[in-house]
Amino acid sequence: MTTLTKRYGFAASHRLCAPSLSEQRNREIFGKCANPFGHGHNYSLEVSIQGEPDPRSGMVVQRSAMDSWVQRAVIRRVDHTHLNSEITEFGELVPTSENLLVVIEGWLRAAWPDYFPGQSLRLASLRLEETPRNSFRSAPAAAADLP
Repeated sequence: MTTLTKRYGFAASHRLCAPSLSEQRNREIFGKCANPFGHGHNYSLEVSIQGEPDPRSGMVVQRSAMDSWVQRAVIRRVDHTHLNSEITEFGELVPTSENLLVVIEGWLRAAWPDYFPGQSLRLASLRLEETPRNSFRSAPAAAADLP
């Protein structure tokens, strides 16, 4: 198996606050990230696809297909948005980077069949860098579990 990892950037703002908690409790939990005016990040998303290289092309996956998939499923949705108010999934869900990674995985899974039908590939991992000091990684389920 060979793994291809590509990196994509986007900018988004958010406010960390749980709607079910008081303003004071949100400040205790999230500190300055609970600022009512929010704050932003220049995120870096790494998406890794695993598979056997095609015997003719020598590639695991066509790079342009991967780029189109990530652009449509993720980047167009989140780039230059306020996650709390513009992304439906964060109506009640706190837009932490951990939760953002879960949401991104769901979007990628939903769009997978449109871009890689019948291909023997799997989404190997996702990594979301919020700041140079904070990054989050997930290892999605095997390709058999993808829609």
